[in-house]
Amino acid sequence: MLRHMVSFCGRALLLLALTTTAFAQKSSYDVFPDAEPPYYRVRYEPSTKPGELSFGVNYTVWIPSHVKTLRGVVVHQHGCGEGSCKSGLTGAFDLHWQALAKKHACALLAPAYEQPQAADCQMWCDPRNGSDAAFQKCLVDLGKMSGHPELAQVPWALWGHSGGGHWAGGMVLLHPDRVAAAWLRSGVPLLEPNPARPLIKPHQIPPAALRVPVMCNPGTKEGVTVKDGRFAGVWPANEIFFHGMRGKGGLIGVAVDPLTAHECGNQRYLAIPWLDTCLGLRLPSSNGEALKAMPTGNAWLASPTGFKAVSATDFEGDPMQAAWLPNELIARSWMQYVKDTNVTDTTPPPAPISVRLNGTTLTWQSTADLESGLAHFIIQRDGKVLATVPEQGKNRFGRPIFQNLQYSDTPTQPLVLMQFTDASAQPKQAHIYQVIAVNTVGLKSKPSQPKSRLVPTE
Repeated sequence: MLRHMVSFCGRALLLLALTTTAFAQKSSYDVFPDAEPPYYRVRYEPSTKPGELSFGVNYTVWIPSHVKTLRGVVVHQHGCGEGSCKSGLTGAFDLHWQALAKKHACALLAPAYEQPQAADCQMWCDPRNGSDAAFQKCLVDLGKMSGHPELAQVPWALWGHSGGGHWAGGMVLLHPDRVAAAWLRSGVPLLEPNPARPLIKPHQIPPAALRVPVMCNPGTKEGVTVKDGRFAGVWPANEIFFHGMRGKGGLIGVAVDPLTAHECGNQRYLAIPWLDTCLGLRLPSSNGEALKAMPTGNAWLASPTGFKAVSATDFEGDPMQAAWLPNELIARSWMQYVKDTNVTDTTPPPAPISVRLNGTTLTWQSTADLESGLAHFIIQRDGKVLATVPEQGKNRFGRPIFQNLQYSDTPTQPLVLMQFTDASAQPKQAHIYQVIAVNTVGLKSKPSQPKSRLVPTE
């Protein structure tokens, strides 16, 4: 008992020290929601030293409960601009991305850079400008704070939007031995000089980066079918990056979103299953071991802007010009996604758990469906439908979901709570309440199973 008390006290002192250091000056951003276990957060001040990060940054991590040793970390990186940067504050609270991390005993980490709207995004989205070092420092600090020091050493699965795609791709090229897979939504690192941005230094492609599975995911209105406008240059940049990697044998694919421009749309319904596949094949059996080599024997290939994928053995074109897909399951989901984003899901979500009643307010917990997330919950009272939470789901960028979504694919603030108040309940009248989860393709879970009758009181 004494040993556990000493350990707890030591961790509390360490948490205080890290918090004091990281929050030496108040952030210019409103830092919400609060990070309480299983969430942890550190903040670093901007630096004026050459080569160091010139923006303040918050890093928030979620650690799945009951995980003794983490196997990896899933990084959800927002895009450029003040609004997108602030949206990163809720990235670690996303139930759908948590389901992916939990399945593989990974942490879920979301940075939030404090970039003023008019500032140069390259000062953080190019990891060579200090964000690489800050990211690796946060893994050490958050590992100590959470009691998971292995966080500093485990592999990374990277997802990035816009400038976040530039950052994630850059990290693949800088640290290929640490990256299990990378999904690049509407942004890629620069491989050739850009006359419009002469200060951006192009990246080189190390041979090890060719073994990392990567997916480029532009919107069709970013230069594929719509050739003008603010984001028309996204597709040409993707083409350069794709052909630069694929032409050397890189395991890289392209999934063009058929409905969107720069917004994230419904990409998570392919991105999460794709990352799930890659993590399942690449994470080492034991910490400290190297990432497993990505299998290539079951690959499928497709035209980067086409709609049909076939087994690599049946592909008739130049395979070094074709989008690479890891297996048939992902290839079939890819074909649905590039057509209309309606990726099929035939499995219902898990049933909600830990149903509680405090007065007339019902609360519960729920794990998101890995393939299709959570759309809403159905509240039953005495076996009959009482309400839907939320009454009408929102998401102006794609399928309506329980948490709603911001532009950079993160939940809106304030976070939506899993709770419902039964205003029609009569005082001292006994009822049995159950909760049903519904995913974004309409499949319902089994009803939750409360252990006893729950009685509202006055």
